[in-house]
Amino acid sequence: MLKRFFDIIFSIIFLTIFLPLIFLLLIIVKLTSSGPSIFRQKRVGKNFRLFTIYKIRTMHNNSVSNSELTFPDDQRITKVGNFLRRYKLDELPQLFNILLGDMSFVGPRPETPYFVGFYDSYKKKNIFSIRPGLTDYSSLEMFNEDEFLKKYSNYEETYIKKILPLKQNNSVEYIKNQSLVLDITIIIKTFLKFFK
Repeated sequence: MLKRFFDIIFSIIFLTIFLPLIFLLLIIVKLTSSGPSIFRQKRVGKNFRLFTIYKIRTMHNNSVSNSELTFPDDQRITKVGNFLRRYKLDELPQLFNILLGDMSFVGPRPETPYFVGFYDSYKKKNIFSIRPGLTDYSSLEMFNEDEFLKKYSNYEETYIKKILPLKQNNSVEYIKNQSLVLDITIIIKTFLKFFK
């Protein structure tokens, strides 16, 4: 209950602060590439409920790929999109997801149903017992996931076999130790990553 109260209050505060920036970025995306400025995608939330995640679109409209994964030097990403992704600005609309109750500020990063299919069955039960988050241990540890993927030739296989298990372990560790103090600590560390 306290966590949800925290999420509501601070999502309203941050939306008030960042709404002008969000609108500006949406206009820039609209002017520099065709298609809607908001990207919507189904993700798996608490109790395995599907919800629509919101992001600022960073790819060319109607980009087609055999993989749901975004990989290093992905030609689908626009020039503006590269900038947004680098500074995680495309994630700002997820403040609405937090306000709506689909997400929390801190929790396991939400995945698509496809990648959830590769989760360990025991860990999956734990991970989806809470709301997914905007940031978590894995977001801090792998702030620039592309740099890690660049070391390998098969990006999707690397993501499934190396990154997903790491994310699951981090999520289970967070759930075991979760508290408001820990959430605030992770949020502060995330902000420091941005400024770094």
